[in-house]
Amino acid sequence: MTMKKNPGERSGQAMQTMRTELGRRGFLMSSALGATATLASLCSLSHAAAGAPARRMPVIFIGHGSPMNALADNAFTRRLSAWGRELPRPSAILSVSAHWLSRGATGVGMQERPKTIHDFGGFPQALFDIDYPAPGHPALAREAMGAVKQTAVVGTQQWGLDHGTWTVLKHLYPKADIPVFQLSIDYDKPAAFHYAIGRDLAALRDKGVLVMGSGNVVHNLRATDRGTPDGPAASRPWAQGFDDAVKAALAGRDDRALVAYEKLEGAATAVAMPDHYFPFLYALGAAGSSERAKTVYEGFQSGTLSMRCIQFG
Repeated sequence: MTMKKNPGERSGQAMQTMRTELGRRGFLMSSALGATATLASLCSLSHAAAGAPARRMPVIFIGHGSPMNALADNAFTRRLSAWGRELPRPSAILSVSAHWLSRGATGVGMQERPKTIHDFGGFPQALFDIDYPAPGHPALAREAMGAVKQTAVVGTQQWGLDHGTWTVLKHLYPKADIPVFQLSIDYDKPAAFHYAIGRDLAALRDKGVLVMGSGNVVHNLRATDRGTPDGPAASRPWAQGFDDAVKAALAGRDDRALVAYEKLEGAATAVAMPDHYFPFLYALGAAGSSERAKTVYEGFQSGTLSMRCIQFG
């Protein structure tokens, strides 16, 4: 891990949006918490095959919580570190993060060297100083473009690795020696669309790609209880109820109930906005229907943020 100076300060900034045209539609790349970036250049690239490994990679979902987990030594981050040692080594990681949202299109990062994006404000300088210098993997990114049948996927040199990706990979793979590329979430689309893209991405597992969703199944920053110690139970019934409902549906692989999450107990408050829930649906979709959901970590931070982490396969 290398460190760098924070090039510019963004404490408390309002979300900005910039657009460039993708045909007749604008393609908005935005961070859910703060900084935004624009799709400025597109790559028209032919599909290239990557070598297939001997075994199929698992699929994981991580409840990432606060960016401060990148610096923390707690039960959650220690479990991530142990998990990274347990997982088979991937040829690359495809991350679907709650913090790369797009409108009207789905993007994939084509960078050889994706930048570390500090898409937040009001945190200590030490957090801005972190660099996660993992390489990208343009060839496998092109494979992802070809694998997705639900929509056209646009390759871009913009964006990079936002905090939904690097704050957890810093613990999973601290050497930053595994290629990483991100896929954006088209925020105009419903839950079933994101689940279906996950199904398409399952093909990449046979090419050694670890498909990773990073969000939180319960995430409502207006209804957290800051200062509440990390613990196994939520501080409010609606958060516990929804997390329990997700756990029960996972145990029975009731994917329909998880896609129709609005009907689950406490959903109106637990998923007031679906940006952090949608990455879970990509992981769920990429998992085979017969694959059991293994709970890797469960608990809450700030009272109501579910840190549930899951592995399929």
